[in-house]
Amino acid sequence: MTTMRAAQVNKPGGPLELVTRPIPKPESGEVLVKVEACGVCHSDSLTKEGHFPGITYPRIPGHEIAGKIEEVGPSVLGWCKGQRVGIGWYGGHCGYCLPCRHGDFILCQQGKITGVTRDGGYAEYVVASAQALASIPDELSAIEAGPLLCAGITTFNSLRNSGARSGDLVAILGIGGLGHLAVQYAAKMGFNTVAIARGKDKEELAKKLGAKSYIDSSSQDVAAELKKQNGAKVILATVTNADAMSQAMGGLGVNGTFVILGAAAEPISVSGLQLLMNRQSVQGWPSGTAVDSEETLAFSILGDIRSMNEEFSLDKAAEAYDRMMSGKARFRVVLKV
Repeated sequence: MTTMRAAQVNKPGGPLELVTRPIPKPESGEVLVKVEACGVCHSDSLTKEGHFPGITYPRIPGHEIAGKIEEVGPSVLGWCKGQRVGIGWYGGHCGYCLPCRHGDFILCQQGKITGVTRDGGYAEYVVASAQALASIPDELSAIEAGPLLCAGITTFNSLRNSGARSGDLVAILGIGGLGHLAVQYAAKMGFNTVAIARGKDKEELAKKLGAKSYIDSSSQDVAAELKKQNGAKVILATVTNADAMSQAMGGLGVNGTFVILGAAAEPISVSGLQLLMNRQSVQGWPSGTAVDSEETLAFSILGDIRSMNEEFSLDKAAEAYDRMMSGKARFRVVLKV
């Protein structure tokens, strides 16, 4: 077989179209992966709508890829045909820029981004840099692993690097595709986990996932409720609503950190006096590298943490994308290839 099916975008803002393309060949330092599953992430809209600078089209989106190595390219060590691997947002690094020289590869100034600067997983095959490969344990199916390679790593990695310690109050703002995983990770890390969402309909689920308490932001003052518990050590914002973030900011405690995972279109209001007088900080967190993905998968197995998914076939990629963008999915959308 020399051709594959893929769902690609031909121009910024254009539709996802199912096409037949030649199966790509791996070059030096690359592997060809037979895709088994690929999560559909809100960040795929950067490719779909052309919001990320410098994208060339046509482009195949998708950066929550789980599959098996089909072919190993020249100069690749440590990987072999048939290995189960995952590929996330991180698609490889240059090794020469200042962040790379400090070993901070996720912030590489020339970094490759799966499904954005190179073709992604809305396809039967994908070529990836060997740097970007994460080994998938046998305990996880491809469908289970896919979302953990973006939504999982982003929430797990940000929480474990947030400075919070077991017993600290950690609030998860938003119980959606990222938030429902963040609650599980926070609880399994031993944090006093507070879930925050609009309405009462997610309270039962949030507590089942491990939250000790729940704040309904539509009827309660989020900041005031957190202050009743002396404020949060960490507020993890998984929403993309600037107003929701601004309103929650006042719930930070002394030495608290507000960690932003959701890219809000509008500016976020922050009180400089509040930050100053309480030695607080606001921080963004961008996913992680391949080894971070492996550690996310390992912790997910240890903690029995799984994403709640809705499955679609590859030929329904456009429908799957629309379902994800509608915000009605419970909670991640995954293409089964």
